[in-house]
Amino acid sequence: MTAQATRLETRIYPDMATLSAAIARTIGKELAAALGERHRATFVAPGGTTPGPLFDALSREGIDWSRVTVTLSDERWVPVSDAASNEKLVCERLLQNNAARAGFQSWRSAGDTRADAAAALEPKIAGLWPFDVCLLGLGVDGHVASLVPGGEGFNNAMHCEDLVAPVTATSAAGAAERLTLTWRAIARSRRIVLVMTGSAKRAVFESALKGDGAQPIVALLTQSDSPVLACWCPEPLS
Repeated sequence: MTAQATRLETRIYPDMATLSAAIARTIGKELAAALGERHRATFVAPGGTTPGPLFDALSREGIDWSRVTVTLSDERWVPVSDAASNEKLVCERLLQNNAARAGFQSWRSAGDTRADAAAALEPKIAGLWPFDVCLLGLGVDGHVASLVPGGEGFNNAMHCEDLVAPVTATSAAGAAERLTLTWRAIARSRRIVLVMTGSAKRAVFESALKGDGAQPIVALLTQSDSPVLACWCPEPLS
């Protein structure tokens, strides 16, 4: 079965620098349009190695960041000072320059345990939802946010009514405790931007377009609630 997402747009760029500049402008325009319709706008930021250059470019967009609230798509259950922390990345690369005036909803400081943090975050995330722009990366296993197929809590996060859920992602590096936006939270975003780099992720994306592959990316490309802008370039900046 071929994926039939409504309003799916794909863009290909020669490198991460070009992608970052172009998508930063696109996201800036989307947030500015949201601010023209509502008092505040919300932006969901991912972690990982890919979005750093995009965050650098987006931080310089000339919008009224004082009326934008930034939050996370997911977070590793590590201290904010840890290099693996998504909050650390967002604070150091996005909440700078013009975007230093934006509000930020932390996840890691919401509670002492993942269960406590999820419970405390639920009403706060609900107050920001539906998100105006939700930026996502793509894993080679087809995951978005921390909706990692086969991980503990995955099925619950894909099907529950909550907006935030604890999950444990298992990889070759071992098990990693995380919090993630649920599928329900992501799928109702007003705009979803998917950024991918490298041939392996492009192959995952193209398979998902045919309806093949892991549930998260196939679900993203088959849903009809939110427009999706999918962007790809060969490799990230070193």
